[in-house]
Amino acid sequence: MNWAAILLSLRLAATVCAVLLVAGAPLAYWIAFSRGRWKFLVEAVVALPLVLPPTVLGYYMLVGLGPKSPLGRFAETVFSTRLTFSFPGLVIASVLYSLPFAVQPMANGFSSVEPKLLDAAAVLGASSWRRFRTITLPLAKAGIITGGVLSFAHTLGEFGVVLMVGGNIPGVTQTISIAIYDEVQALDYAVAARTSALLLILSFVTLTVVYALNRRSSFWWSSAPTA
Repeated sequence: MNWAAILLSLRLAATVCAVLLVAGAPLAYWIAFSRGRWKFLVEAVVALPLVLPPTVLGYYMLVGLGPKSPLGRFAETVFSTRLTFSFPGLVIASVLYSLPFAVQPMANGFSSVEPKLLDAAAVLGASSWRRFRTITLPLAKAGIITGGVLSFAHTLGEFGVVLMVGGNIPGVTQTISIAIYDEVQALDYAVAARTSALLLILSFVTLTVVYALNRRSSFWWSSAPTA
C-alpha cells in the first residue's frame, strides 16, 4: 500500500477537522441563534459544496489560490509559500469543501439547546460566556463532535477538489483517493483493493462513531426527567 498517501490523507483530514472545529463552531452558533433577515443566504453559501460538483469548486479554488490571484500573491510575498500544488492549498480547499459537513451538525446541536435554560441562567446572573461554557457547549457536544468526525471522514475520501488544487505529487499532494485511482490506472488491482479496503474500514468506523453519538444523545434526552 502507498503509506505516504495514507499518512498524507490522515494529516490533511486531521488538520481540516481542527480548523473547522475552531472556525466552524462560531459560524454554526451564529446560524443557530441569529434572527437576521438574510441568514438564509449564509446558510445557502455554507451548503453550496453539497450540490456543487467537486471539479467546479476545485477550478474556482485553483484560480483563487493561483500565483496570479491576490491571495496567491500574498502567500508567496509574505510567507514564501505557494498555495496551489502544495499542502497548504489542499487544507484551504478541503476546509471549504467540508464546511457544510461540520457546520450543519454543529448548528443542529446548538439549535437543540432549550432557550428557557439560557434565559433562566441569565436571570440568575450568569454571563454570556458562562452560559455558553456551562449550558450551550455541553448540550451541543454531540453535534460538535459529529461535525468534527464527519469533516474528518469527508476530507479523507476527497478526490476531485484535491486533484484540481494539489495535482498528483507523491509525498506532497497525493492523497489516498488519488493513489487508488493511480493503482487502478496501472492495473494494480491487488494494491488498489487493499487500499480501498482500508479506506472502507476507516469510513465505516467513522460513521459508527457518529451514529453511536447521535443515539446516545437521543437516549439522554428521552430519559431526562420532565417537570
